[in-house]
Amino acid sequence: MAANAIPGKVRRSFLSGIASGPRIILHAVILAATLVAAPAFAQTNDPNLTQKQVDCLNRTTAAGGVCDENGADTKGAGALEAAAGGAVFLPALIVDLFPSPPADAAPQTPAPSNGKSSSNGSANTPPPAPTPSGPVTVPQGLNLAEPPRAITGEFVPDEVLVTVAGDAGVVQQIANSFGLQVRSQRQSRLLGSTLVRFGITDGRPVGVVLAQLAADGRTQRREPNHIYTLQQAAGIVNYAFDRIALDSKQASGENVRVAVIDTGIDDTNPALAGVIADQYDAMPNVPIEKRDHGTSVDGLIAGVGPLEGMAPGAKIYHARAFEGGKSTMDVILSALDWAAEQNVRIINMSFVGPKNDLLGTACRNARAEGMVLVAAAGNNGPKAPYGYPAAFDGVIAVTATDAKDGLMPQANRGAYVFISAPGVEMVAPSGAGSDVVTGTSFAAAIVSGAIANLIHAAPERSADDIEKALAGTAKDLGPKGRDNDFGYGLIDTKAAGAAK
Repeated sequence: MAANAIPGKVRRSFLSGIASGPRIILHAVILAATLVAAPAFAQTNDPNLTQKQVDCLNRTTAAGGVCDENGADTKGAGALEAAAGGAVFLPALIVDLFPSPPADAAPQTPAPSNGKSSSNGSANTPPPAPTPSGPVTVPQGLNLAEPPRAITGEFVPDEVLVTVAGDAGVVQQIANSFGLQVRSQRQSRLLGSTLVRFGITDGRPVGVVLAQLAADGRTQRREPNHIYTLQQAAGIVNYAFDRIALDSKQASGENVRVAVIDTGIDDTNPALAGVIADQYDAMPNVPIEKRDHGTSVDGLIAGVGPLEGMAPGAKIYHARAFEGGKSTMDVILSALDWAAEQNVRIINMSFVGPKNDLLGTACRNARAEGMVLVAAAGNNGPKAPYGYPAAFDGVIAVTATDAKDGLMPQANRGAYVFISAPGVEMVAPSGAGSDVVTGTSFAAAIVSGAIANLIHAAPERSADDIEKALAGTAKDLGPKGRDNDFGYGLIDTKAAGAAK
């Protein structure tokens, strides 16, 4: 199986120099590097820059150019040509089975939708929301209601996500007041309000627009449209049953509803025969090209036949929300809302990205409705920042271990890690039939399958009861007690089932 290494992502910020008379000197500072996602844009927190200066920064940043006070590039045309392929990046996966998208391809987002669709995205899928006709005029004298935000992680550089108290008319009024474009809007069940994706058409930095929007009391939450990545590392029999103390002959998740938010799947794979109860395409305008990751996750949870999963008989509600290994916050929120409407007991989220308050609110509300949330801790290494949604309270963060209970070296570490499960070199269904897979994505699937067994045996158990049982019965692998590497330790399904 060929693996594609992911290049790094460069985040850029710009500092305004000390004014001397009318002259302002701008310096481009390169902050970090890691995974191609979208064209590079100058993200500056200085609201005093002219549009011409911002445009110059956008043109010259990738080439290391410098803009003078008039917004002219002082490095020369040759540097601009060299910068044409510049891109914005973020912390990379260890190995990614999904080819990187072209450098000029911005992450795509779905049309607003509460409907269902088939695996090919054609059934009952509403058309994209129309964009306003004519140019968007940016009002003069917009004030900053709070300091411009420093944004961490990868995000769509010309969009913001906002929850709004009001109808479509209010949404358009806000767009007009702040010179924004309404790209999509829908009522979110888990957020309890209208979620709007506003486009920034004039090059203003996301952090500045968020600070401006804070002045309008009709906006409730304001966040970047963060980008999230699936957590798969490349990789020999499935040893998981033995390691998590689950008898494969007695394993069952019969009729337990499990939602999976992932790539598209190959539902013709024999391991998924009769497993998929329903599907939803949260990005219907993006062709499905990769199906391996989602097929593996579904198969490890509830696969049948020779590649039997942890919880045969469980019903998978699969939401396709990733392509090329990536998704955006608005797409993921659409998938979460759909999952919540299916009355599922478990939601598996084998992906990682930055902290985002909208995602945290959705997870918190899903947990309040009784859903058990399971997420990959991340594959970005011991020094990587916390991975979300795994690091949110109420989400079971899963790290990956091997056949000898050793920690996967590339796994994220931190106090948020809750439990360990097999996730290194396991055989799983894939789009091509089967493959050897490694990553915290697959460890999360093992835990989701184990929890489905617990719910099948005792449907009355609450999410809190299950979390407490997993923590109290796990096999301690690291320092005594919970630690930053293994969490509480290796999941013990048999002991958790007997715990009261």
